[in-house]
Amino acid sequence: MLPREITIDIENRTLSEYACKSSDSRGRDVYEEPCDIRTDFQRDRDRIIHCNAFRRLKHKTQVFLIPKSDHYRTRLTHTLEVAQIARTISRALRLNEDLTEAIALGHDLGHTPFGHDGERTLAQLYSGGFKHYKQSVRVAERIERDGRGLNLTKEVKNGILCHTNMTADTLEGVVVKFADKIAYVNHDIEDAIRAGVLKQSDLPEFPVRVLGATKTQRITSLVKSIVENSVDEIKYDETTRLAHDELREFMFQNVYYAAETNTEKDKACFIVEYLYNYYLKNPMRMPELYRDIAKNESTEIAVCDYISCMTDDFAIDTFTELCIPKSWNKAGD
Repeated sequence: MLPREITIDIENRTLSEYACKSSDSRGRDVYEEPCDIRTDFQRDRDRIIHCNAFRRLKHKTQVFLIPKSDHYRTRLTHTLEVAQIARTISRALRLNEDLTEAIALGHDLGHTPFGHDGERTLAQLYSGGFKHYKQSVRVAERIERDGRGLNLTKEVKNGILCHTNMTADTLEGVVVKFADKIAYVNHDIEDAIRAGVLKQSDLPEFPVRVLGATKTQRITSLVKSIVENSVDEIKYDETTRLAHDELREFMFQNVYYAAETNTEKDKACFIVEYLYNYYLKNPMRMPELYRDIAKNESTEIAVCDYISCMTDDFAIDTFTELCIPKSWNKAGD
C-alpha cells in the first residue's frame, strides 16, 4: 500500500464516525492525481503553509498596530495558536487533525493590514461589502500562485469561510471556529496586560472563577469542556459557555474598542481609505495580477484584493511613497 493509502486506512479504522475522513472528501474544483504520500487534506495544509499569503501574516496586525516588541501577537502567531488548540480538540474527539489544521492555518489568509480596522474600512468603501473570511477563500481560489489559486478541497474552503459566523459542514470546521475565539480572547488578554491596557485584577470575577486566572488555565478549561461535552456537536457546558461569553464581551468593551488601543487606528484607516481611492482612480498602478482582475471582474474587486493582501508595513510604505515628498538630494552635495 502507498503511504497515502495506509493513512486513509488508519483514518477509516480509528477516527470517530462524525469525523470527515480523507476518503469522503468532495474533492477539488479542478481534479488532480492523488499524491502517493499525502492525503488531500495534508496537501492542502502544505499548500497553505508554503503560500505567499501565509508568510505575509507575520506582518499583519492582530490587535496592537505594528508592534515593536517581539512578544506581541501578529496575525501569523494567532493563526499558529488557533491551529494548536484546534488540533488538540480534534485529536481528543478523534476528528481529522489534518483537515482541522488546514482550515486553521488558512482561516485568516485574506485578512487586511491593520487587523479588523482595515477590514471595517474596506467594508465601508467597497459597495459589495468586505469580509475577511470570504476574502480568505478568494485568496486561495483566485489570487495565490499568480492567479491560479491553491485548488484546495471543498471541505477546507468551507471551514475557512465559516470560521466566524456560519456553521461549517464538518465538525473539524466547527472546531476551528471555537479554537479561533479561544485563542484570540486569551492571547489578547496577555498582550493587553503586557501593553498596560489591562491589569490582571481587571478581569471579571465569574470567568476567572470558572475558567482560571491564567491564560493556560483558561485555555485548558475551555478545551476540556468542549472535549467532555461534544459528540456529534461541538459545544461547551452551559457554565463554561457563559464564562467564555462574558470574558469575550469584556475584551470587546475594554480592549478592542478601548481608547488606548485605538489612538493610532484612525491613521491606519485613513491609509486604507486613501489607497483604496487612489487605486480606484489609478488601477494601472497595481501589479499585473490585479490589473487583470480589474479588467475581467471589476476595479473595485481588484483594489480590495490588492489592499487586503498588503502587510501593515507595505501599506504604510506605499502610502509614504505616494504622499510624502522626498528630500532634494542634488548630486555632489
